[in-house]
Amino acid sequence: MRTFASLFGVVSLLLQGLPGTAIASDWPTAGWPESGPAEQGLDVAVLDRLDAEFTAGKHGFVDSMLVIRNGRVVYEKFYAHDYDAPFAAQPDQQGGPYNYYDPDWHPYYRRGPLHTLQSVSKSVTATLIGIAIGEGKIAGSQVSAAPYFDDYPLADADPRRAAMTLHDLLTMTAGIQWDEENYPYTDSRNSCAVMEASDDWTGYVLSLPMAAAPGSTYVYNSGVTMLLDHILLRATGEHALAYAEQRLFAPLGISEYFWKQTPAGETDTEGGLYLTARDLAKIGYLYARDGIWDGRRILPEGWVAQATSPLEDSGEGQWRYGYQWWVLPYGDRGAYAWAALGYGGQRLLVLPEYDLIAVFTGWNIYDTPPLDGGYVLGRLLEAIQP
Repeated sequence: MRTFASLFGVVSLLLQGLPGTAIASDWPTAGWPESGPAEQGLDVAVLDRLDAEFTAGKHGFVDSMLVIRNGRVVYEKFYAHDYDAPFAAQPDQQGGPYNYYDPDWHPYYRRGPLHTLQSVSKSVTATLIGIAIGEGKIAGSQVSAAPYFDDYPLADADPRRAAMTLHDLLTMTAGIQWDEENYPYTDSRNSCAVMEASDDWTGYVLSLPMAAAPGSTYVYNSGVTMLLDHILLRATGEHALAYAEQRLFAPLGISEYFWKQTPAGETDTEGGLYLTARDLAKIGYLYARDGIWDGRRILPEGWVAQATSPLEDSGEGQWRYGYQWWVLPYGDRGAYAWAALGYGGQRLLVLPEYDLIAVFTGWNIYDTPPLDGGYVLGRLLEAIQP
């Protein structure tokens, strides 16, 4: 007669072969297990066709493609590009961490394995806010934002400024005057470019006038994400990088990373994080597991549902915005994929109902538009077998 332990072992082995089934041993803290696409219910021919498109340059400069299902890497490709030549064609650009044409900084950090994530950093920053709430360092997302900035002088007497909440910052509805979508990021008329050229990024954002009542209007604003770093500092005593090292990166087994610092020593939460694709996928896996990692709750209960809810109309078709996460609808059942998106083609997609995570990196900052998130979402859905 089999013992209970031996029966459990047999069942566990059987479960590993079932698409949609993840077991405790799948936690990729020390590294992702691997499997074939077919074994995890994916059509490899669909993924191969997408790979062929990337190889042929149909989507410009794509650097990597990673697909994970049921906690296993099932498809991974890398694409080599010469970034020195196109960067050399920008003679007026100076080198440095905030020059997108410096090949020592973009798209790879010091030409190593760490890839710029750009605004995917925002989704990671929101994750840190959630952790701080779970630890009781912040009372909740509805707290007033004003007390966290009492160390800065008020830009004006506009009463709307005092009405801002943390929720407004997380959803890009703060009401602060801002424009980073009508001009390239290399243009001095771009609010984000002006901020990145300043010595005090938080001070610059807080110096701007109010343009709308908080909570009333969505405007994509990298500046408000920088304000989240200051909130973390005031609430926890640490900037985002130091807080992430112990509260997020260490538990998930992320040991290789780089996060830019501003001239004032702030963490560049709006776009400065560099990770490998496999480590970025761990962030998606954490969300797909409702904020729990290997039996430990990293994010407070309910945070994932709130952060990935379609809270705001982004003005990008049917795409919605949550807590620094994009929410992409698909199908006709009201289903959503969660996405962290960054300048140049950084894409983290999470399809929780299919236990599927995908990461794409690239550096399309020239004439070719960045890899379309909706397009790759469609291809991933096509690959999922009934």
